Amino acid sequence: MSGGFRGAFSARVSQDGALMLQSMGMLSNIAGACAPIAAEAAEALAETVWPTRCAICDAPGHVLCDSCRMALAYVDWWRACPRCGAPFGRLQCCECNEVMLAAQGRTRPAFDGMAAAVSFEEGSARIVRTWKDAGERRLASEMARLMLPQVPPAWLAGATATHIPASAAARRRRGFDHGRELACAVADMAGIPMVEALARPRTFDQRALGRRGRIHNLQGRFQTLPGATVPARILLIDDVCTTGSTMNAACDALRAAGAVELHCLVFARV
Repeated sequence: MSGGFRGAFSARVSQDGALMLQSMGMLSNIAGACAPIAAEAAEALAETVWPTRCAICDAPGHVLCDSCRMALAYVDWWRACPRCGAPFGRLQCCECNEVMLAAQGRTRPAFDGMAAAVSFEEGSARIVRTWKDAGERRLASEMARLMLPQVPPAWLAGATATHIPASAAARRRRGFDHGRELACAVADMAGIPMVEALARPRTFDQRALGRRGRIHNLQGRFQTLPGATVPARILLIDDVCTTGSTMNAACDALRAAGAVELHCLVFARV
């Protein structure tokens, strides 16, 4: 191959290569422009095949319909216990009194206050199950929207959100960490940062345990993540509070790591 021909050949290859790269760039731009349209088409197809239904009444249209949202058993702040969030403990709480705390080896809760959006009854239970176990992850934002009005503004000032981490088995079963997802939704709506602070201990599934078993299952077993910086003011978020043992154990670990003020926020309170 002569030098002139080789040069011309190389120039043509370079030109063709440049045109190919330009075409690829154009295809990339076209693909980028089409991506939102494709996403909308996929969403429309999914909605046709698997229409969105209310988590409670199964009516089509929304993950939580207006009727079911209004019918939830909302916690009345003026009747709830300001210390542990029990729905009817403002005057005399049966959840964080001296007898109940003594059973946990405590004289007071490990946190400074707890608030809940709703009582744990049939409707709220269906929301939690549909979100966690049926994979309707859009419910996290609906739950956060109901939780946030229950938080006193003073709790949010300078606070950082964190969450009770899901166990490794729960993450494998569900495909996501439900606690982190809920905390992110609340933090985003509240305009506060969210950090990963707690490591999940190896424990038995809390759902299979009674009150006494829940209390002893988690005592002293929470730890903060290695190298984690624990903020002084924390809003600890979880989906359901039953006995408060999980929140107490988590707050013990956070206080030991430097947290000074701890408030808890849950979607449903038993």
